[in-house]
Amino acid sequence: MCKKAIIAMSGGVDSSVAALLTKQMGYECIGATMKLFSNDNINISREKSCCSLSDVEDAKSVAARLDIPYYVFNFSDKFQECVINNFVSSYLSGATPNPCIECNRSLKFDKLFLRMKELGFDLVVTGHYARVERDLSSGRYILKKAVDISKDQSYVLYMLTQEQLSHIFFPLGNLTKSEVRQTAAQNGFINAEKKDSQDICFVPDGDYAAFIENHTKNSAKPGNFISKDGHIFGMHKGISHYTIGQRRGLGISHTSPLYVTEIRTDTNEVVLGDEKDLYSDSLIADNVNLISVEKIDTPIRVKAKVRYRQSEQPAVVRELSDGRIYVKFDEPQRAITKGQAVVLYDGDTVVGGATIVKAGCFDDDNK
Repeated sequence: MCKKAIIAMSGGVDSSVAALLTKQMGYECIGATMKLFSNDNINISREKSCCSLSDVEDAKSVAARLDIPYYVFNFSDKFQECVINNFVSSYLSGATPNPCIECNRSLKFDKLFLRMKELGFDLVVTGHYARVERDLSSGRYILKKAVDISKDQSYVLYMLTQEQLSHIFFPLGNLTKSEVRQTAAQNGFINAEKKDSQDICFVPDGDYAAFIENHTKNSAKPGNFISKDGHIFGMHKGISHYTIGQRRGLGISHTSPLYVTEIRTDTNEVVLGDEKDLYSDSLIADNVNLISVEKIDTPIRVKAKVRYRQSEQPAVVRELSDGRIYVKFDEPQRAITKGQAVVLYDGDTVVGGATIVKAGCFDDDNK
């Protein structure tokens, strides 16, 4: 019997080529665009975000060219609840979230995964640059980096479960971006040269603080910029305006550059310091998802990254008694940030990942 695949089509070139390649492999395919929000509801123009009318038209055009059915699924309520509300509450609690990870967790590989089951399909296919393989020795499904390291997206996929990985296909994992665009052009896709989305889809202008104020209908509360020993530098505009490592936009004149080193929500204070104050060698993370291993029984050597564009750094990870993980880097890392993900690698293989809750220079006795 022919296997059936549901293709997540954003209107971009990557998901379009993913649909083409899946169909060429003999799968019975349908294309689906997830409607995640109404542009009018978040006060941005249609041209400035994904999920716009033009994106839907591009996806529909490609689906028609491939002669596959095409649908738009309205997941806006779930997106509001799990992505936007989490984004806002995280910033207000002094954390810096990664909404793309939460969207993958809650929408692409949860709601769309459930829709796949409801329709009696076998696979969810996306245009992510990553690979899924089966480890024959352990029987586990493994998430691996893409061949094109410059486009690798394994960092934002660390939350995938074994059940999900068993029903996911990433056709672009072995291709380069230039090969993908060439394939799209050869097949007459309207979006062959379409630019990649660079910003958070619901905050395309990058003004997170303004978005949060509009969403909550509350103005940010000013407070003090202080040094770690309590010296007051001046007033800040509200903690939602700042993230760890930030230098620009502080509005503080000083003899040396100042950086945001800590956000204290309980006192509404933003701590400023020298660049050296940004470095720490350890972190604790929760909401752990392991992929290549079922459990970390003993400390293991890994390479770990604490932001999407960072290269992996040597570290040791161990599992704590409460289920969280403790990561100790060989060398101090810059601006480890609460709310971001730490993702663990063994070569090209994703060991797992988690959400950072605490960073510092601490050891087993003072975590």
